[in-house]
Amino acid sequence: MIPLHDDNPTRIQPVVTMMTIALCALVFLWQMSLGGEGGQRVVYSLGVIPAVLFDRAELPVELALVPAEATVFTSMFLHGGFMHLAGNMLYLWIFGNNVEDSMGHVRFAVFYLLCGVVAAVGQAWMHPDSQIPMIGASGAISGVLGAYLLLYPHARVLTVVPLGFYAQMIRLPALIVLGFWFVMQIFSSAMAGGGEKGGVAWFAHVGGFIAGMMLIPVFKHRDVPLFHPAQPAPALPDGRRRW
Repeated sequence: MIPLHDDNPTRIQPVVTMMTIALCALVFLWQMSLGGEGGQRVVYSLGVIPAVLFDRAELPVELALVPAEATVFTSMFLHGGFMHLAGNMLYLWIFGNNVEDSMGHVRFAVFYLLCGVVAAVGQAWMHPDSQIPMIGASGAISGVLGAYLLLYPHARVLTVVPLGFYAQMIRLPALIVLGFWFVMQIFSSAMAGGGEKGGVAWFAHVGGFIAGMMLIPVFKHRDVPLFHPAQPAPALPDGRRRW
């Protein structure tokens, strides 16, 4: 299932969400401008390398641009390719605005970074001797998805559902869309032994999602309820409603 849009209105402009998307895009363009070798050096310098993070290995001096602890933040803004970036930013664009709306700009920025840190450290903890760098916003965005699931499980999400050689666009409750996504992350993480499979740090997704679910009651405004009821679908000109 590929989500495209939700029917969940917001009260404030999602400034932090938009700035994060813009920053990730700019950083990706910078990575591409460095060429293959230069881009690879950036990944090793600013990505999370578990063995380096836990002081079990050291980077060459010319690659140690920031302290190992700082890479849990810098890694969130790097991506391994256009599809990696596009997929992450699509999910952030669809679900980030409502989560930001539920807590405000500053809290959302802290929440987003904290979920990313938990996801990165959790994945690194699973394989502390790994010298493979981890990059991407997936862990932080997984936290956003976990928060959205508890806030708006009944919100309708326009979703592409592949059916063999065909695909159908239908509106599904966020509970189904995000619940299916989370189950797939758990399954993939289990198949990979909690590590990386196909270059994806699956456990970081699981850890970020759980962190988002645990943190949202603390970060949301008091007047924002969990398990918000579904919003009525917009009416068509003839009075019918679209679902």
